[in-house]
Formats: sequence, structure tokens, C-alpha cells
Amino acid sequence: MNPIREVQIRAFSKEYKVQIHPDFRGLGETIKRFYPVSSIFILTERKLSGLFSKFYESELSGLGIPHHEIYIKGGEKNKHILRTAEVYNKLIELGADRKSLILALGGGVVGDFAGFIASTFQRGIRFAQIPTTLLASVDSSVGGKVAVNADLGKNMIGSFYQPEFVYLPLIALSTLPKREWRCGMAEIVKHGLLSGGEYLEKVRSNDKSVYDHTSPELLELIVGSILYKANIVSQDERETGLRKVLNLGHTTAHAIESLTNYRRYSHGEAVSIGLLTAIILSAEKQGLDIAWIEALKKILKAYDLPYHDKSKSTQVAKHTLHDKKNVGNSVRFVLLQSPGNPIWDIPIELEEIASAFRKQKKMD
Repeated sequence: MNPIREVQIRAFSKEYKVQIHPDFRGLGETIKRFYPVSSIFILTERKLSGLFSKFYESELSGLGIPHHEIYIKGGEKNKHILRTAEVYNKLIELGADRKSLILALGGGVVGDFAGFIASTFQRGIRFAQIPTTLLASVDSSVGGKVAVNADLGKNMIGSFYQPEFVYLPLIALSTLPKREWRCGMAEIVKHGLLSGGEYLEKVRSNDKSVYDHTSPELLELIVGSILYKANIVSQDERETGLRKVLNLGHTTAHAIESLTNYRRYSHGEAVSIGLLTAIILSAEKQGLDIAWIEALKKILKAYDLPYHDKSKSTQVAKHTLHDKKNVGNSVRFVLLQSPGNPIWDIPIELEEIASAFRKQKKMD
């Protein structure tokens, strides 16, 4: 089955396509384009296998290639370097080789973890992303960032490793709880702020009614988000400059996640809060129209996204010191001069971060 939409990713190291399909029919034909494949390993959560294996099993069985499922635990706390050894050993036991293909079927945690495994097993074997969440569909499955966490920081151990393809089955979104919809929408809002113009207006003109996998408006938001990220990745695959703008909202988000031990918020919810921190700082430090503070709050509320947190402002600020974008002891933020005009590597003092976060806490 042909995809209903397709986006070409032109990274320096590899070109590949993001294929958007209604369901899993077409996965087998997609894999055939990458022959020879000696074996296939589906890295996924056990619960996701229960939901989707009946759909993809027939596609894989029809290929006549040995395929195996390897279950990994979801949740950010399980995306840890100490969890990798058991997966490496399982791949060895099952006979994985340089012509094997890993399918990362799941959300961002599964995609990051499986991609890291693929990038390091036998010095790198092929893999593909099959995102099953909105967040992974518009963000982590595209661009080639793969990583695992260390005790003192998120995504501290990783690489840039592009997939062979991204296969996005919209039917998978029908299984998402509302919280997972919100997570993905936070990244779509982020891309809207970064791109500005027509795409930002699409983001502003919709609301939580798009939380439906059959929604034409949702499809347009997904495609627009992927197109924006594809454009950035094509110019700066390794995040030496421009790609850093994709970290808008993430400095505060990672601090909140770490401070709350990854339990209070999902990644997307933390990004939502971090976006407002960044917009407040943008108004104070870069001359962004102050009206955008209230405008962003309105957008976030329309999608049922959080925009403040009860954590101590000074503690949040302190935890930003662990961010991988920092240089020495200087905390670096992505800010906006205006929608569509981001600027990166802006040094921000801890007290300025704490002050912005306190202002958020007072917003109702």
C-alpha cells in the first residue's frame, strides 16, 4: 500500500523518507526495498506488541525472513546505559549480524534506545523507526539523534545515526491516552513557534479536537512539523549551529524532568512548561513582543497542555546546569526574537531562570 503522505529527509550522512500510512499494510513492501536483510529484530515494549503484533506479523511473515521481538521497558528511567547490555546479549544469542535490520516500534524512549543499540552493535547495523506516539512521529523519529541516559543527565551518551526509513502508521495513534496526545502536541507547538508564519497560524487555529488519528487537520499538523524538522536537519545534521533551535523549551524541560525523577511529567508536558519559560525570557532578553506570553499560554490551554509547575524555582534553575547544551558553567538557552526567528546559545543567569519560572507559577 502506498503512503498517503511522504516527506524526504536529506541529511548529510543519509537520505531517507518518512512515510505516513493509515495502518501497517505496506510495511513489508517498504522493507523489501532494503534487501538483503538477513533477519529482523523488533525492539518494542511488551504492551505494544500486544496491541500491534497482529497487524505487523502478517507483513513480516510474508517476507520469509527470520524475525524476533526483543522487549524493552518503557519510561525515561529505563532508557539508561545500564539497560543496554541485556539487549546486546539478546541480539548475539539470536544471531544478529551486519545485515540484520532493527525495527524500533514505540514512542521516543523506544526509538532512542533502539537507535542507540543499532548504532553501536557490531559498530552499527541498520534500523528503522516505527513511531506509535504523536511525540515520536513529529520529533524523535526524525533526524537521527539516538541516546541513552546517565545517572546525572538525560541523553548524555549517544550519537547521530540516521534510520533507513520512518514508517508512521496513523492507526497507532488511535490507542493513545489523552496524555500522550498532549505530549506530541507540545512539540508541534514548539515547531509552530520556531517556523512562524502559516504553520504557526495552523497551530493557533486548532485545539484539542484534533486528537483523532483520522483528523485531516491533525495530518496537516504532523506533515508541517516533519517538514520543518526536515529542513533544519538538512542544513545542520550534527547540531553544530542551526539545529540547536530544536531545543527551544528543552533546557527547563530537562531540568524539571530530572528534578522530579521523570515521574511527574512526560517529556512533552515538561517541554510545554519549558516553552513558556523560554518565551518569558525571550520577552525579557531578546525583545519578543510581550503579548506572546499570554498568546502562548492560550495555545497551551487550548491543547490541554501544562504551562507551570510547583517545583521550587531555584531548584529548577540549579538543575539546568546539567544540560548538555551548556558551555562550562554557563546555561545556554534557545530564545525567540520573534516567531520564526529563533536564536541559540544565549547565556542566561540562574536567577533569571528562577525569576521567569516564578512568573509562570503565578499565571492562572
